[in-house]
Amino acid sequence: MAHDRTDPAPADPRGTWRLIAALAVASTGGSFMQTLVVPIQNHLPGLLDASRASTAWVLTISLVAAAVTTPISGRLGDLFGKRTVALALIGLLILGSLVAALSTGLVGLLVGRALQGASMGIIAVAISILGDHPDPRRSTTGIAIVSASLGFGGALGLPLSAWVVQLGDWKLLFWASALLGVITFLGILAAVPASPGTHQRVDVLGAIGLAAGLSGILIAVSQGPVWGWASAPTLGLGFGGVAVLLAWGVFELRVAEPIVDLRLLARRRLLLVNLGSIALGFSFFVMEVAFMQMLELPADTDAGLGLTMLGGSLALVPGALAMMALAPVSARLIRGLGGHMATGIGALTIALAYGYTLVWHDAVGHLVLSSTVLCAGLALAYAAIPTLVMAEVPRSVTGSANGVNALMRSVGTSSGAAVTGMVLAATSQSHAGAEVPALSGFLVVFALGLVTALACLMLVWAARRSH
Repeated sequence: MAHDRTDPAPADPRGTWRLIAALAVASTGGSFMQTLVVPIQNHLPGLLDASRASTAWVLTISLVAAAVTTPISGRLGDLFGKRTVALALIGLLILGSLVAALSTGLVGLLVGRALQGASMGIIAVAISILGDHPDPRRSTTGIAIVSASLGFGGALGLPLSAWVVQLGDWKLLFWASALLGVITFLGILAAVPASPGTHQRVDVLGAIGLAAGLSGILIAVSQGPVWGWASAPTLGLGFGGVAVLLAWGVFELRVAEPIVDLRLLARRRLLLVNLGSIALGFSFFVMEVAFMQMLELPADTDAGLGLTMLGGSLALVPGALAMMALAPVSARLIRGLGGHMATGIGALTIALAYGYTLVWHDAVGHLVLSSTVLCAGLALAYAAIPTLVMAEVPRSVTGSANGVNALMRSVGTSSGAAVTGMVLAATSQSHAGAEVPALSGFLVVFALGLVTALACLMLVWAARRSH
């Protein structure tokens, strides 16, 4: 396989920091887009004159599009040049934002949100661009900052979106996203060096098969709570997606230039790291779902702390700030201790944060502290894992490998959201005529977050021991 010869990145420090800043803004914008509609999700049925089941797709469709296109985007970056693909992905973000802003009904909004979701591949491409930097020290620092921006953008997106909605027109969310996309496009155009790519043949059938299989499974997981887990659509899409992926896997093993190199991914060390990413994504999203609900539930329930959505969102901002502040520290730890040790420390920190929350959870300050510690551990683990992935693959497929790893993280977050939702629903109790999650359910999901964080630690440590 030909190797991707990326043009040298800027040699001067100012050029390197411009590169890192441009890619960090791009990744922050991508993760911000994922939480963009959360503050208005409950209001969409009235705003769009549509059913709640229909408007649930406004969030679901972007998550599915992101998971499906991320590994494909990474591979396209290897083939056609990472800068070119990065610009194309930001172009999708701008287009999707404009379509959503100008839409007059649910269909237009769904199209816009799907295009926004497709742009999430920028994160995997950004990490692989930084992995190509000739200076290992600055490469690691840049990867740490971009990885931290995943949680930073998502966490800041909630209060910013809630604030924008309070200003009046909810379409301002999408106009703001379009403006951020234009700024990001210009930043990448100015700061990111061109790379020619390998220009190999695109495995179109492999891309279609991967998209179809993943879509079936992810739609089943995300819509299961709405349709019912034993309903015909949920089971049909879930098992159908698995069947398609099995057939896709057989096909990919016979293709000379596959969209995803399964033989490469099946290597023990890389497989263990990707499995660890699933566990890490699961553990992270337990916090995203459970903490916000606990903060916003009425104070007279056994678990609620009585904050507004804006107040609850602001309570999680210290964690986002901690992620960005610790990015340079994470880079130094990775260089000094190695990626496996750094990931293990990060996962252990997350587990300790959940252990604290199991004992202390009856005040806003408790959740602020635990979420901040948890995000600190997440910053370290998210920064270290891409370095482990890229250490195991040729330079010509770093984009594809990072795309698949990002997909594994998405599988974890989707699973974490689904399982957390099921547990909280199963343990709900009646309050003022409505069903609300009970404290026992929150304690169960905090325990799940702890266990999956430890699972990440053990999987990545097993990868280290197999060297």
